[in-house]
Amino acid sequence: MDGTVLVADDDRTIRTVLTQALTRAGCKVHATSSMMTLMRWIEEGKGDLVISDVIMPDGNGLEALPRIGKLRPGLPVIVISAQNTIMTAIQAAEADAFDYLPKPFDLPDLMKRSARALDQKRRAPVRKPEVREAGDDLPLVGRTPAMQALYRLVARVMNTDLAVLITGESGTGKSLIARAIHDFSDRRTLPFVVAQATDLAGVEGPATLLSRARGGSLVFDEVADYDDDAQARIVRMLDMLGDNAPRIMATSQADLARRMEAGRFRQDLFYRLGGVTIHVPALRERVDDIPLLADHFLARGERDFGTVRRLAPEARDLVRAHSWPGNVRQLENTLRRLMVTGAEPEITRAEVEAALGSQRASEPLKGGAEGEKLSASVAKHLKRYFDLHGGALPPPGVYQRILREVELPLIEIALDATAGNQAKCADLLGINRNTLRKKITDLDIRVTRRRKLM
Repeated sequence: MDGTVLVADDDRTIRTVLTQALTRAGCKVHATSSMMTLMRWIEEGKGDLVISDVIMPDGNGLEALPRIGKLRPGLPVIVISAQNTIMTAIQAAEADAFDYLPKPFDLPDLMKRSARALDQKRRAPVRKPEVREAGDDLPLVGRTPAMQALYRLVARVMNTDLAVLITGESGTGKSLIARAIHDFSDRRTLPFVVAQATDLAGVEGPATLLSRARGGSLVFDEVADYDDDAQARIVRMLDMLGDNAPRIMATSQADLARRMEAGRFRQDLFYRLGGVTIHVPALRERVDDIPLLADHFLARGERDFGTVRRLAPEARDLVRAHSWPGNVRQLENTLRRLMVTGAEPEITRAEVEAALGSQRASEPLKGGAEGEKLSASVAKHLKRYFDLHGGALPPPGVYQRILREVELPLIEIALDATAGNQAKCADLLGINRNTLRKKITDLDIRVTRRRKLM
């Protein structure tokens, strides 16, 4: 490749490594540790490509991007940053950076992207990638350590070809994390395809999916629910991937490792999908994000409904203390409901209590004894179960058997409480309606619709 590259980084080692690698590749290189010097070179018309760190002693590489765009339209800028969160990637995309790489970066990968940037500059002006408003979707709102760890992992994997398995409870935003990985990667201009098990049916199903994805991203949604035949079709499809293959991702509420151990999920598929596993934390695991999310959804409601409502301090305390079994999606739906069901500017605690129904703050569920936590009651039952085997281990598969024992009465009681209304029951449990239907079938639960008399 040829051209002049401007390198700005306050790390002397990085400047030296990049200068040597780019020079060997045929480029001229100007390197500096100063943002002021970099901007002077750009104003003077020097450079066909800029590679810049974000945090510099005398400036910020991200904040300089709009000015660079005005001074030199079409000059590609590759941003590298040790602040490797997904928010940095989003800011870089919004500011029209050509590309973004988190530190530590892979040198051959950076060289490949530099060659692409120089080639694109020769052929046409840089096209601004289509991006959405930062924080507009669920997983991009959160400042807790759990979410920052998630952002860092997403930023590291989004421009790799590794398969990604995204796990988490219903309502945490797994599919939106998959979308973010696609939208802020170098595949952003290619298709994003979400596949269901039915899309794999027939001889042409897998080939049709690959044709639709066309080198973009292909996501298998809730892959734990796929039957043996669908799982086998995915394995055969992945084995046939060649050039122009899409990025493979999958989402799952269930623990695939445990399902595999129980013989309910193919081992070969598990290892093909689990190149990188990203766990999206439940809302109860990031309580400090709840007020931030609440403000975000109220602001979105103001935009959508034209109504301005804010939580009273007591109402905010209740929202923060609630267990939110349906996670971020339940929080969003609750706040949107509160936006349209009240006329006063302030949302009261009583309104929140009414919206949440019988499930109040996140107090521990009680067991049989007075004041005893449900977990303590369950622990006693399990200890008695193990003791009955006289020192020997119970038969394999204890985990699934115990879950079934708890899940069956929980769903039956929830259905009874909602008079057999599956939509209300799913909302009460905080799970997807399709997931509830599948559990009703798997557990052989009889559903009777009736009028609620209370």
